[in-house]
Amino acid sequence: MPHWIETETRKPPTGVAVETKIDDRAGCRNEQRLVFDRNLWWLKDRSMYVYYTPTHWKPTEDNHDND
Repeated sequence: MPHWIETETRKPPTGVAVETKIDDRAGCRNEQRLVFDRNLWWLKDRSMYVYYTPTHWKPTEDNHDND
């Protein structure tokens, strides 16, 4: 199982869906699969970007986006 990576430390590959979350002193929330591209975090279908920056990301369990 992949470990969570801090977004401040390393960005995910561009255009690849990864698991994301916000995990800070307020708790863990906003866990969902997003795509990082052009310094924005997009929904998997690229219909819109989210209005926050995840604190952590990790590769998907299957290492590719089959959903």
